Amino acid sequence: MDHRAVAAIGLIGIVLDVLGGLYLAYDLLGGQHGPLRLLTRMVTYSVVFGIGYGIGLGVVFGVASGFATGITVAIELQRAARRQDHYSLPWEAVFSAIRGAAFGVALYSIAGLPFAAAFAGLITAGQVFAYTRGMRPSLDYSASRRPRLTRRQFHGAIIRTAGYIAAALVCSAMVHRIEHPWIFAVRLGLVTGLVTAVGTTLNPFIEYYADNLPGRRLGVFGVWLLLCGFLLQSFQYWMTLLDIPVT
Repeated sequence: MDHRAVAAIGLIGIVLDVLGGLYLAYDLLGGQHGPLRLLTRMVTYSVVFGIGYGIGLGVVFGVASGFATGITVAIELQRAARRQDHYSLPWEAVFSAIRGAAFGVALYSIAGLPFAAAFAGLITAGQVFAYTRGMRPSLDYSASRRPRLTRRQFHGAIIRTAGYIAAALVCSAMVHRIEHPWIFAVRLGLVTGLVTAVGTTLNPFIEYYADNLPGRRLGVFGVWLLLCGFLLQSFQYWMTLLDIPVT
């Protein structure tokens, strides 16, 4: 197994332990009026996007892109949940840059620095343009027990798929390092589009439970996070005990 993947798994375990401790300290953090609603959104969206990107593009990609996407999307949806207007375009550009930089970091080990930097710049510009056209995470916002994907959200996922494929092909033409550029571009675009569609579909469900989960359930969730964090942190030691080679 690659040593970067082992390090990423251990890092995820540490983060889960910290988050589990915060959930167990629900009352100390202000209860229902504390910061755990935002934290719940951050954790949930990071897990959803991280798993999707990780399955389609690898563990490192899942960790980097999952955290960046989950955190920024949670911040934007928290504002929508409070019935406030969306952030100004400069702030939305910052969110776009964070997600773009995370994609660049994730692609660095796969495609090299020139490709990663060019791709990050292209998708950041593309996301900012999408914001100016009204395409943002809070589009058609709702909080309910049923997942939902509206026509406009589905249209946005299709456009994002096509945009990421085009950006990857442009970067491949500029850098000339990627083998089978069409296959890589289609894979990157399809994974991104599919993860976006699934995450958007689950948005109402996640938003509802982020605002309605009782404190006891949050505490139970914290215990499970601590357990998962412990298991992930012990992964590297199990590899040593079982003599599994690390490259």
